[in-house]
Amino acid sequence: MDNKKVLQFQSLSSLVDPTFWYSLTKEKIDNIKLNDLPIDIYGYYSYNSLQSSKANNNVKIPSFLQLNSGSLNNENIPTFSFPMKGLLKNTNTIEEFQKLDKKSLFETVSKNIWDSILNGKAIESPSLLNQFLLISFSDLKKYKYYYWFAFPALVLKNSYYVNEITPLSQYLNENELSSLHSNYQKLLEIPDNIKKGIPGYFLLKKDDGNNVKVGTLSEWETFNEDKNNKTIVGFADPCVLPNNPGWLLRNLLVLLKKKWNVNEVTILCYREIAGENADLSQCKLMDIEIPGEELSDELPQSVGWEKNVKGQYGPRLANLGPTMDPNKLIESAVDLNLKLMRWRIMPSLDLEKISSTKCLLLGAGTLGSYVARSLMAWGVRHITFVDNGTISYSNPVRQPLYEFQDCLNGGKPKAETAAESLKRIFPGIHSKGYKFTIPMPGHNENKNVTEENVKLLEKLFEEHDAIFLLMDSRESRWLPTVLGASMGKIVINAALGFDSYLVMRHGAKSIDDDSLPTNHGSKLGCYFCNDIVAPVDSLKDRTLDQQCTVTRPGLSAIASANAVELLVSIINSPDGIYSKADTSSSPFDKTPTPLGLIPHQIRGFLTHFNNLLVVGQKFAQCTACSKIVIDEYQKNGIEFIQKVISSPNYLEQLTGLDDLHKEGELLNCDWDDIDSI
Repeated sequence: MDNKKVLQFQSLSSLVDPTFWYSLTKEKIDNIKLNDLPIDIYGYYSYNSLQSSKANNNVKIPSFLQLNSGSLNNENIPTFSFPMKGLLKNTNTIEEFQKLDKKSLFETVSKNIWDSILNGKAIESPSLLNQFLLISFSDLKKYKYYYWFAFPALVLKNSYYVNEITPLSQYLNENELSSLHSNYQKLLEIPDNIKKGIPGYFLLKKDDGNNVKVGTLSEWETFNEDKNNKTIVGFADPCVLPNNPGWLLRNLLVLLKKKWNVNEVTILCYREIAGENADLSQCKLMDIEIPGEELSDELPQSVGWEKNVKGQYGPRLANLGPTMDPNKLIESAVDLNLKLMRWRIMPSLDLEKISSTKCLLLGAGTLGSYVARSLMAWGVRHITFVDNGTISYSNPVRQPLYEFQDCLNGGKPKAETAAESLKRIFPGIHSKGYKFTIPMPGHNENKNVTEENVKLLEKLFEEHDAIFLLMDSRESRWLPTVLGASMGKIVINAALGFDSYLVMRHGAKSIDDDSLPTNHGSKLGCYFCNDIVAPVDSLKDRTLDQQCTVTRPGLSAIASANAVELLVSIINSPDGIYSKADTSSSPFDKTPTPLGLIPHQIRGFLTHFNNLLVVGQKFAQCTACSKIVIDEYQKNGIEFIQKVISSPNYLEQLTGLDDLHKEGELLNCDWDDIDSI
């Protein structure tokens, strides 16, 4: 009686760990970007698909190709598992995904498998028989992933037939089973074997006594020289069905037919159950017939697209948005817009340098609020506020970091509230607020308090890379200007009028080099370089309209945005703080850096919607950044600052401005008309 029947295979299914999609997202943002060329990926399958339950009943698990966080770099293959190399084609739009030439991509992978059979590489590295295809579209904003797997299997013109299926235990006795397991483990213990997938396809043959010889496919001729016992071809079978082998046998049968014109073969479906002792009870021997003539070199047809959850041929959807950590989601989303900018427009944009820049904001009012928001939009992760004020009822409508509730009961501290507000907007931000008064010329206060505040301000300057001066009064900017000049920090100043504003960067720490041009960063002036008087108490005896910065509502946002953009331009410039000062040019002229000009001062006029780029040089007798002032501060520290606070005229004496005033007064005299002489 003819018992043979057509051999059917259990299909392979995909099992994608969410960590794979997270890794793909990160790789696309950081490296792949808009490149849509196919890339190599790596998955794995396991023969450990049967596990014993507490009731000692076998729990059946379908055959899976699995992907995880290491699938992009061929890492993290678990024990009892074997590699599968894949081709990933990830598109940038859903339309491109829908219009993909799927047939061509499928044929590419099928041909790769066929070529590995023709050139013999599949014998040396059997994992090449198990290549797969993954096409996908990653919606990085919503964390939705559309994907479709294919596991190409080469198809011969004639069907395979199975003549007999028997448990392995009927062919091998207990000692022989133990020998098989022991010798097979030796293949598994060699790391290079696992990488090549050698233990996934192997040969075995009874030897003298109770031994079972185990070898690789490359030993085919050697094994077949011994005619005493038949050569059995084994494969690590992820299938758990009693009468069907797994999908991964198909390409092995094609290899046997093409390389050695095998017409009949006994296949071992190796299905080990993990445990303290080796359990080979589920291993099956199948006598398989491979009819047909010897194969030509022409590429056979192939099948293998995976069905979706509806049992139809089509893509699947992994929607990870609801399950992912919201903090991780917002952090990736914040970076996405910036990295898109770098992909499409400015590959040289140094986002890492921007994000690592620590910014100190002196002033947490209207300017401070808008500057902080713009810094966050640029990916800055470390923002610190200093402000001595509390939130009043007039603040929330102009200062976007505050709300009505912050004004109640006398108002919350501005600096601390601003820092907490940033954390609510973006939990990944490192932000802190300090409430204290910056010591100012002409503003006498307790010497101990002044000393504490100076020490704290110095500490904050040392810990930060860029400082924004965003205060209401002129004199409050003096000490920060001195500290910035002394420590060589980036200092950005922003000041508002009613319909005009000033944004400027302070010059870098001086370099004594007369050969440098006058617009070099080390020769640029500070906020006080245009003044010929020392800063004093400008708030005394001022009316309400004089105490408040009365300005057009849109002006602060414009000035703040320009201040932040100026900082980013400095950071991305090769010369950094020493960048020369650029001046106005036609909007159509080529700019010296990809981000554009790096001016010294931006003077904006909202009445005419116009900006002027002005260059101002260091003033040798400047009361804030001149060499004599910096030297005096570095020499005497707090004593020098206490002296300036108690007697602002001291700065004019120190810098020689008082002598300059006297010279001016001498020149202010009446001259006789020359014609009368």
